[in-house]
Amino acid sequence: MVKMKLSCLFLCVIGFSIITLLCLYLPDKPIAYNIGRLSALNASILLGSHSVQLFQTKKNEEVVIAVVICGNRTSEALVMIKSAIVFRGNSDLRIVVIAEKNIQQEFDETLRDWRLLTNDSFSYEIHSIIFPKEHSDEWRKLFQPCASERLFLPSVLNHLDSILYVDTDTLFLSNVEDVWKHFSLMNSSQLAAMVPEHEDLNVGWYNRFANHPYYGKLGLNSGVMLMNLTRMREFDWISRLAPVLEKYRLYLTWGDQDIINVIFHDHPDKVYVYPCRYNYRSDHCMYMSNCKSAEEDGVAVLHGSRSTFQTNKQPAFRALFNAMSQYQLGSDPVKYLLEASASLLNETTSTNCGHLAPIFTHNMRLMFQTV
Repeated sequence: MVKMKLSCLFLCVIGFSIITLLCLYLPDKPIAYNIGRLSALNASILLGSHSVQLFQTKKNEEVVIAVVICGNRTSEALVMIKSAIVFRGNSDLRIVVIAEKNIQQEFDETLRDWRLLTNDSFSYEIHSIIFPKEHSDEWRKLFQPCASERLFLPSVLNHLDSILYVDTDTLFLSNVEDVWKHFSLMNSSQLAAMVPEHEDLNVGWYNRFANHPYYGKLGLNSGVMLMNLTRMREFDWISRLAPVLEKYRLYLTWGDQDIINVIFHDHPDKVYVYPCRYNYRSDHCMYMSNCKSAEEDGVAVLHGSRSTFQTNKQPAFRALFNAMSQYQLGSDPVKYLLEASASLLNETTSTNCGHLAPIFTHNMRLMFQTV
């Protein structure tokens, strides 16, 4: 009995010592987080289990999705955000909105309501649009209102390490972690990830029409862009923008995307190129299917560029947007999103993109575990 009491006392002393040491090394974490970690460790010690168990259970990695909104893009952006919430999986999702001040309240109210509907399944933050004083008006009007704000996100979001930037006219059709995982596949010099602008030289835009340097043979599309903001700051990204604008301002048809292409033409080692399924556009199906990764693994992110979500140019794209727009968070995703999407897509099978309907719902079926 005495030996047992001494053993228990010994274990308690060790446990208290480790707790004290961990408190010194975990000051940057919230109190509740540290208490949870320490309680788990203390329980592990008292139960005589191996301490390695503490490190096998890690907090879910946070996925940070950023979007820039100006003008009349509010509704479109909210549908995109809804899709990210639906396909958040087990990740800790943070939504970062950079918007004009007159529309910030609408985002705040809507996102607050959605947090209640989804049991606080995501967090969000809202920032104002900021341009540098030099060339401010020109930056603001480049290509589309506020589109070039994404170029300055390493500075605007200086509290963040990495983000997934997406245009307002995008939809997640797969787990957001499917895109985010590519951060772990980038090497130590790569600071951003994008898809090629095209897959076929015969229809490529940059190789046929661009009057400025661009990345690789086909250029890059920046509508879905992983950004390691820390590395971009170390690369001194912001200081490289104005010289490109000044040199090529008469030739920047696609505005900020062209500037990105010029920079990565000069520094090709800094960019990671991932498959077209992560930024699937009507170019990939309007004439013929030319995105093999989408054929094999389904579309991960749909990009409704050239207003394909809002017009009848590509009925399949509009059908998917309408299905997500009509879906109510908290309702059955199989019945009210997957089946609704499939039904609307079924009406578009006479079109080239609609004929490929299964690639749009492939990951929905996997996500919702249905056949």
